[in-house]
Amino acid sequence: MGVNNKVLGLIFASMHDSTVVELTKQRTMGSILFGGRYRLIDFPLSNMVNSGITEVGVITKSNYGSLLDHLGTGREWDLARKKGGLNLLPPFSQNNDGVYRGRLEALNNVWSYVGKSNCEYVVLSDCDFIANVNFADVIKFHKDNDADVTVVYGKYHYNEESGSGVDVLQMDETNQIKSVLIDPQIAGECNICMDMYVMRKEFLAKIVKEAAAQSKYSLIRDCLQARCKEFNFVGYEFKGYFSRIDSVKSYYEANLALLKKENRDALFQKNAPIYTKIGDNGPVKYGLESKVSNSLIADGCIIEGTVENCVLFRGVKVNKGSVVKNCILMQSTEVGAGCQLTSVIADKNVTIEEGRVLTGSDSYPVYIGKNAKL
Repeated sequence: MGVNNKVLGLIFASMHDSTVVELTKQRTMGSILFGGRYRLIDFPLSNMVNSGITEVGVITKSNYGSLLDHLGTGREWDLARKKGGLNLLPPFSQNNDGVYRGRLEALNNVWSYVGKSNCEYVVLSDCDFIANVNFADVIKFHKDNDADVTVVYGKYHYNEESGSGVDVLQMDETNQIKSVLIDPQIAGECNICMDMYVMRKEFLAKIVKEAAAQSKYSLIRDCLQARCKEFNFVGYEFKGYFSRIDSVKSYYEANLALLKKENRDALFQKNAPIYTKIGDNGPVKYGLESKVSNSLIADGCIIEGTVENCVLFRGVKVNKGSVVKNCILMQSTEVGAGCQLTSVIADKNVTIEEGRVLTGSDSYPVYIGKNAKL
């Protein structure tokens, strides 16, 4: 993919922290672990890099220590550059000396960075959707439609259990957005906003400054919803595979969905790889009595028991006699001998002592917090 110096990428790493509070107590949304070796921010960041965007700013908010450690200089994404490259942007609001309330307020806070960019277009993305998106196609669509804002959306089966913060787009036959529904009381297939946007820098500057002057802060509510009749807002349909993280349950389902080959192939494409920080762990070690089926096992794991339909991150150890089914075990978790685990999510560095029995369900998986000992 060629370099596109006319585009600036901006990623909101903490926009949806409140929807998965169990997972974001000590980290941002963007640094939540996923799929055995990735973080959620790897997906929008890799999408931008694969689309030729070489200048990316990451807007933080709180608990961003692990995010900074993961991103580093941006070398893994080829963003360790003298010009452009990866920039980590501060979390404080200029208006009230506190953290920002929404995207527009966050953008006003970092406008000194955005304003200095020589870009013509800006791509905005959150970290709550897992997808492999070609932003070059979205930008072309934006230009062809002479749009003020292009919103990426996908077909999604929505119901009362879909979680909060759902934005549904209603469009006409020309893809022009006619209305935006926020957490609507509807059910069935709908056009769900994927929290990815493209617009000209000059238009973004206009709405950010107007919002600041009026003490408004929400891109969805104060711009897309309130002003859709004033400007040309269009929707770009993403037809590929995606999943939305808006609860512990959806996080659990999105990880286990990777056990299906068609989902992995759709998300991890050879011509558009998802990059992440290199761990340099050794290969997986399997004991003589180990049994593993239909599971993703990251490097550095030691398996001496039984593992079925699981996602195991780097450095996980399952001791002899233990049976682990339908579980997500994050980095450096150890399961003692003789344990029985079903539908469990264990965060980083969890220790489960021998003989423990933990049973959840697909609807209500058991979550064990970071560094816990049971």
